[in-house]
Amino acid sequence: MEGTTVLAVRDVSKRFPSPDGESELTVVSHASFSVAAGESVSIVGHSGSGKTTLLGLCAGLDRVSAGSIELAGRALEPLSEDARARLRAEHTGFVFQNFQLVPTLTALENVMVPAELLGALGGPSRSTREIRTQAASLLENVGLGGRQQHYATQLSGGEQQRVALARAFINRPQILFADEPTGNLDGETSERITELLFNLNREAGTALVLVTHNLELAARTGRQLRMKDGILAA
Repeated sequence: MEGTTVLAVRDVSKRFPSPDGESELTVVSHASFSVAAGESVSIVGHSGSGKTTLLGLCAGLDRVSAGSIELAGRALEPLSEDARARLRAEHTGFVFQNFQLVPTLTALENVMVPAELLGALGGPSRSTREIRTQAASLLENVGLGGRQQHYATQLSGGEQQRVALARAFINRPQILFADEPTGNLDGETSERITELLFNLNREAGTALVLVTHNLELAARTGRQLRMKDGILAA
């Protein structure tokens, strides 16, 4: 529902042991922000600013050192790893800079993976036929209807990223996390992927949290946050 908070980050910090083991390195420091259903938010910063670490914390891929995060109405801190995995599978989608497709699977099979994983984790179950039909429809939506049976190694970088976009939407996520989704693409392909990303975002009503150092891409989002040396600011 539009206006509903799907991500709430409250005073979150993340620290790692220093290489000498005698101190700690603070990568994220007292970050706070929220994202509403259907909203698009970008987190902008140079490499090493902590933005990717913050994205991983928001998605429950890592645990905070301090503070709290609510994702899809659930507090992440008390959840077991299995519970976090199910929450991610049921409510989130991911688009990564390096695509992260399974090379031994076809484009269609790669898109189907999150839906099959969700069923295996005890989430809403769909038949293989239903998943396959939806995956094929998503590939059509990103212009790859004729490439469904091609393996990742047979696809260009732009085509692989379009498969990754289709995969991100297979479970109808409430929120999509994208980490430098156009970072490995040429200018023309980058623009096409950007258009697809925002079109799918609008059509599905999915909230979008986008991490990038590309100011032009960030300007496409409804709200921009800046990160420097682990500190987040509007």
